[in-house]
Amino acid sequence: MNRDLRLQHPLVQRLLDARRVTDALFAVVKPEHLYERPIRERHRIVFYIGHLEAFDHNLFADRLFPLPVFDADLDRLFAFGIDPVDGGFPTDQPSDWPSLDIVHDYAQRARAQIDHAIATFDFDAGDVSTNSPAQLMQVAIEHRLMHAETLAYMLHQLPLEQKLAPPRASETAAAGKVAHATTMVHVPAGRATLGMSRESGQFGWDNEYGEQHIDVDAFEIDRYMVTNGEFLQFLDAGGYDNRAYWSDKDWAWKEAEHIAHPVGWTRGKSGWTLRTMFDEVALPPDWPVYVSHAEASAYARWAGKALPTEAQWQRAIEGTPQADALPGNFDFRSWDPQPVHAHPENVSAFGAEGMFGNGWEWTQSLFEPLPGFEAFPFYLGYSANFFDGQHYVIKGGSPRTAQCMLRPTFRNWFQPRYQYVYAGFRCVRN
Repeated sequence: MNRDLRLQHPLVQRLLDARRVTDALFAVVKPEHLYERPIRERHRIVFYIGHLEAFDHNLFADRLFPLPVFDADLDRLFAFGIDPVDGGFPTDQPSDWPSLDIVHDYAQRARAQIDHAIATFDFDAGDVSTNSPAQLMQVAIEHRLMHAETLAYMLHQLPLEQKLAPPRASETAAAGKVAHATTMVHVPAGRATLGMSRESGQFGWDNEYGEQHIDVDAFEIDRYMVTNGEFLQFLDAGGYDNRAYWSDKDWAWKEAEHIAHPVGWTRGKSGWTLRTMFDEVALPPDWPVYVSHAEASAYARWAGKALPTEAQWQRAIEGTPQADALPGNFDFRSWDPQPVHAHPENVSAFGAEGMFGNGWEWTQSLFEPLPGFEAFPFYLGYSANFFDGQHYVIKGGSPRTAQCMLRPTFRNWFQPRYQYVYAGFRCVRN
C-alpha cells in the first residue's frame, strides 16, 4: 500500500481531523496570551500545545512503531494533564515554561515522527482488544477530542479581548420564550444497562467495560434540561442564600469562594448577561444553564426533586436515535448552547428531549468502576485515580463534544464544585 492510501485509512483520517480541531482552538488565542491560565485548576494554555503531541508520541512509541526520543525532558514535562482539585492549585509562572518557539518545535517534531511511521503501518481497524493498534489509535483520537472540549471551556474563561473570533463565531441564536422544562415525562419501571461487555467488539475506555444491569423503579424526569430562565427563578428566590438547599461541603465552598450565581453570569443595569465564547449577550432564558454539581443539587432540592442516578439517566435515554442519525448541538457545530427545545427529534422513547448534546448532564451517582474493571495498561490512571468518592458521573455531551463520544456507554466525571464544564442538568421525581 502506498503512502497516500495509508494516510486515507479511516483511523488515520480521524486522527488528522482531530488535529485540525485542536489546531484551530489554539489559533483562537492571540499568541501573546498563550501563557495565560484561564482556570486556576488547569495548566497554562501553552502546556496543551505540547501535551497533545507528547501523549500521542509516548502512547505510540514501541507499541505501534519505534519513535526515537529527541527530548526526554519535554516528553516528561508534557506527559500528563491535571484534574481539578480542592486546593493545591498550580503555582508556576510563565517564565517557568519553555519559549513558544521551543514548544512549537517539540510539537512539530513529535507529530512529524508519528506521521512518518504511520504512513507505512498496517491497521486492523476491527480489532479493539487491549494494546491492539486500532485501540491505541482510538485512544489517541478520543484523548485529543476530550482536550478539544477542555480547551474550549478553558478559552471560554479568557477575556474576550485575548481571543480571535473565527468567521461567524459570534453569531448567537435569538433567545426565545422559556421552554417548559418543568414539564416531566413518565419513565416506567424497567432495566437499565450501564457499560458494555468486552466481547462487544466496540471501542470504549476502561470504565465503560463491565456490563451491569440495574432494575429501576418508575420515575418522572424533566422533558428538557433546566434553563437559564428557570435557574434564575431559583436565584431570585434566594437559593444561593438558603442554607437548607446545600450540603455542608457545598455551602462551605460557596461561602469561601463567594459563589452567588453561575459562572459567566453578570448582573448589569438592564439585567443579567451571559458571556458566550466570543460575546456578552442578554441572558438567553431558553438555553440550558451550565452549573456545578453543587449548584444543580441545590436547585433540585429547592424544586422538591433530585438529580437522576446514572441508572435513571440511562433508562430515560432508551429509544434515542443513534449518534450518526441524531440531530442536536454537538460535534463542534456551535460554540455555545441552543434552546433546550431546538431539536425535538433528539428524543427518547419516553419523551425526554435533548439528552445528547447541548450540555452534559449531572447525575447524583459517584464515579465508580463497573464490575470486572481493568485499567488500560498503557494509561493506568485514566479512570482508577478518580474512583475516590469525590467525582460525579455526567452523561450526554455538549456543543463541543465529538460525535464519537455520544455513545450511550460513555461516562464522563468531574468534582462537584467545579463550575467551568459545559454541564447542566435535569431533575427527577420518584
